[in-house]
Order: sequence, then C-alpha cells, then structure tokens
Amino acid sequence: MREPTVVVASDYFDSYAVVGLLAVIGVLFVAVAFGAGRLLRPVVPTTEKLLTYECGVDPVGEGWAHTQVRYYVYAFLYVIFAVDSIFLFPWATVFAAPGYGAATLVEMFIFLGFLAVGLLYAYKKGVLTWT
Repeated sequence: MREPTVVVASDYFDSYAVVGLLAVIGVLFVAVAFGAGRLLRPVVPTTEKLLTYECGVDPVGEGWAHTQVRYYVYAFLYVIFAVDSIFLFPWATVFAAPGYGAATLVEMFIFLGFLAVGLLYAYKKGVLTWT
C-alpha cells in the first residue's frame, strides 16, 4: 500500500517554502534599498534644512491653530448621508426583481425614515445653521 499522505504533506510544505522564500527575498530587497539609500545620500545638515515648513512657506507665529468644529460637523453629516444614500442603489435593483417589490419598498421607506429623523435631529440641535 502507498502512503499518499506523505506525498501530499510534502507538496503542502513545499508550497509554504516558496511563499517563505519570496517573503525573505522581499524583506532583503527592502533592507538593501534602505541601506543603499542611507550609504549614498549626502548628509549636510544646516539650520535651514532643519527648519519646519509647510508647502514651502516658512512658519510664522505659533504652531497651534484653532479651527471651528462646525466645519467638521458639516463634513461628517455629508459623509453620513452620502454613504447612506449608496444603499438606495442596491435596493433599486432588488425592487425590480419579481417577488421582492413590497418588502424592498417598506425597507427603503424605513431606512429613509431613519435618515429623516437624523436630519431633523441635526436641524433641531442647530448644527445646520451657518453663522
């Protein structure tokens, strides 16, 4: 009688050896690239090179800036309603399928009701007033 499990197990571990070899080659490639970059780059630090800058503009004043939270709230509300509106497209395709029309329509109106309640809540809290 033959032992097929030994052959199968051998092939199984050979495929892992190939994956392991490729992983080692990948790590070595990255290590050699970073090492070569470190050895070949010029190192001449000056005060201008060590100065922090943003978009090529020298910093003026302190680095702490106050921002209005309302801009983030508007962006957050937009993301919520934009992502939620994406769910309407799959429902529209299922709505056309036979046998799913009424259930899909009810689910869609429940979902739109939740969105309306969220929008009403944001309106009542005064989040949507731009001052």
